Amino acid sequence: MHLKEFEVRWSDVDANRHLGNSAYINFMSHTRMSFMSEAGFGHQEMAKHNLGPVVLYEHMFYFKEAFPGKPIRVSLELKGVSEDGMFFQFYHNFYNAKGQNIARGDMMGAFINLAERKLTGLPPHLFESLTKLEKADGFCFLTKEDTRKHGQLPKDL
Repeated sequence: MHLKEFEVRWSDVDANRHLGNSAYINFMSHTRMSFMSEAGFGHQEMAKHNLGPVVLYEHMFYFKEAFPGKPIRVSLELKGVSEDGMFFQFYHNFYNAKGQNIARGDMMGAFINLAERKLTGLPPHLFESLTKLEKADGFCFLTKEDTRKHGQLPKDL
């Protein structure tokens, strides 16, 4: 499991004086990008292939509060991936200094070709790197239909 440690800073706290929602989202993003850099998805490699990761959704589930000055650890596990690597789903678990699971994030994303601005699969060596990440319980191969499983479709004005 990929783990990243963070200190909860004053700027991460909301009006209730605990870790705010946007900070959880930022910590998840930082954890994902840390893994991706270590797994060969650094800026240069992504630029070489004109690739960019995009978030399709992020769902948060909160169990306990986190407060400033206390470290938290954020995990990353692969919940699903499409057979071409175009779509991916990650689970993030948040742990306090005692190792208690205080929150969970479920996010789904995709890769786009930055020149064409269209969804695209991964080159084989990057797909292999992605799938080496520890798999979450219930890991599955994703389809395009999985990206719409919550029934949210665009509705123009």
